[in-house]
Amino acid sequence: MVHSMTAFARQEHIADWGSLQLELRSVNQRYLEPHFRLPESLRDLEPALREALRHRLARGKVECTLRFEPAGAAEGLSVNAARLAELARVLGEVRQAVADAAPADALTLLAYPGVLESHGPDPEVVKAQALALFEQSLDDLVAGRAREGEKLAALIRDRLVAIEAQVAEVRTLMPQILERQRSLLLERLDAVKSELDPQRLEAELAVLAQKADVDEELDRLATHAAEVGRQLTQKGPVGRRLDFLMQELNREANTLSSKSAVASTTRCAVELKVLIEQMREQIQNIE
Repeated sequence: MVHSMTAFARQEHIADWGSLQLELRSVNQRYLEPHFRLPESLRDLEPALREALRHRLARGKVECTLRFEPAGAAEGLSVNAARLAELARVLGEVRQAVADAAPADALTLLAYPGVLESHGPDPEVVKAQALALFEQSLDDLVAGRAREGEKLAALIRDRLVAIEAQVAEVRTLMPQILERQRSLLLERLDAVKSELDPQRLEAELAVLAQKADVDEELDRLATHAAEVGRQLTQKGPVGRRLDFLMQELNREANTLSSKSAVASTTRCAVELKVLIEQMREQIQNIE
């Protein structure tokens, strides 16, 4: 199944300790390029999130934004009175033993372990929920990329049908093309009233016919178009293969145009280039 590189997903979780909101946005990029905006308290989750992205996505620029809003009642700081009293008693003993000991200021006392207590949520609970929220959002993002990919595949298949029609039309024009080339040569030779060597004339006509023959180009166009259709049914990332096939299709269309001998062939070659360019634009968004 073809996956697009463009999608958006958002999930939110609300609990008594606060709320988490997570957004994932992805756009086309040659390689996988993740960017994370995380709260400082959840910054250590980035390696796990990066690894999860790497297992699910192959290409695309992915922006992950995680917001954490603690509940008002869940936040706050308080002093552990018993711990502070114990610390004050010990400091008093130190001052008695060492007369010139410098007194401790308030910030120093608060920095002592156990004196200042936080009433915020359990960090491990918040981290676990943030990881679960990321997995849900990633599932939504992958599903969105799959839906968008199917739309892109349908557009490309429509162009493939049109390319097949153009190739078939040029094949029907081949007798007309060769006859036109022969007539042009005979007109030029007749204009200069040259003495014609029948064998030389036939040789020149054979060379001209070979140059005007586009069977190989038409065969390669049909083969490349069939391969594009086959790639659209494959599992895994196919964007780079499809991009390469667009280059090959365009090369054959250019050769067909350079060999054009009648206006109808020129028109078909131009239409082929338009169709290939339309496919190439869509393929830029395929993973």
